[in-house]
Amino acid sequence: MLISTKGRYALRVMIDLAEHQAMGLVPLKVIARRQGISEKYLESIIQMLVKEDFLNGVRGKGGGYRLTKTPQEYTAGAILRLTEESLEPVKCLGEDAAVCPRSADCRTLPLWQGLGRVINDYLDQVTLADLMEDEEK
Repeated sequence: MLISTKGRYALRVMIDLAEHQAMGLVPLKVIARRQGISEKYLESIIQMLVKEDFLNGVRGKGGGYRLTKTPQEYTAGAILRLTEESLEPVKCLGEDAAVCPRSADCRTLPLWQGLGRVINDYLDQVTLADLMEDEEK
């Protein structure tokens, strides 16, 4: 499993918005400048987050983006599942994977399944609030 740039940037954007909640709506260009991400690329990430109701967006003068929930209600796992094809450690465990003809005899399948559980369980325990705290330390 390799987390894409889109996944890493989505986490950074969500943390940024969580840290600046008091500002209300935060314009795209402000987020882009603070995070060092091009506005065009950031726009595609933000659209994904808005579509899945992780963010609210308002267009026009005075518009911008804000979280739809509190930072404690977002997990790293939920955010990364939006941007990544899969969080599974091997292709054969992915949601869209074809049934492997060797799965009944695969000696390594339990290893990959266990690793997948560990990865997903860990990412689902880490919230935006936790990531904000890490920055404060």
